[in-house]
Amino acid sequence: MSESDVPGASDATEATLRHDGAGGPSDFAVQIADQIESFIVAVTEIAKGDDPDSAVPYLLLEVSQLLLAGGRLGAYEDILPDERYEPDLGAEPDFDTLREGLATLLDPVDVFSEVFDPYEPRQAPVAHRLSDDLSGVVTDLRHGMAHYRAGRTSEALWWWQFSYFTNWGPMASASLRALQSLVTHVRLDQPLTPLDGLDTDQDLGEEDDLAEEAGRVMAAEILGPLGLSTTTPNGEPGARSGAGK
Repeated sequence: MSESDVPGASDATEATLRHDGAGGPSDFAVQIADQIESFIVAVTEIAKGDDPDSAVPYLLLEVSQLLLAGGRLGAYEDILPDERYEPDLGAEPDFDTLREGLATLLDPVDVFSEVFDPYEPRQAPVAHRLSDDLSGVVTDLRHGMAHYRAGRTSEALWWWQFSYFTNWGPMASASLRALQSLVTHVRLDQPLTPLDGLDTDQDLGEEDDLAEEAGRVMAAEILGPLGLSTTTPNGEPGARSGAGK
């Protein structure tokens, strides 16, 4: 059910695009922009690698919070920009540094398996990289933020909503599942299984053994570098997998 099916939803959608008497954007636009800005800043800081012990828990938290903003955008009926053609934003920022920082930080659990469309029957899983998906999300969000900061609120909201459906939403959702699964493997002391047969030729790099290498990594081996707790759900210290073997 879309928000247009809810009583008063049309008024709420119109209010989204209205400006108050002082010329500022509506509360909805401010809230969405604040959530997006918070995510961009947090992921950029995490990618610097200054606090690797907290990388995965922080990313799990930040992606979860971002998807709340995405859900709010998705619940609204279609937002239309004021102009027919998108204003030129100039050269796009280079996000290679962000992507490479995340890849280094998340190695060797960067590669994961994902099904693109869960409603397409018999679809085979494909290989993704957390570093690619997260940097791609930031790229999309920064594009809309440039419009927002230039005062083009409806353009920013349109872009964030459209790309939520088509690009950053699926990438963020896939990343969230991977991060949540990684934390689950560690907290429940479950080894990561090999990603046998996973196609890694889809813009994932030239290393043929990358997915296999990621699959061989046991949960206990990434506890320290990625800062995940060694405490089991019952509060007792968890033993490292393979310890003493």
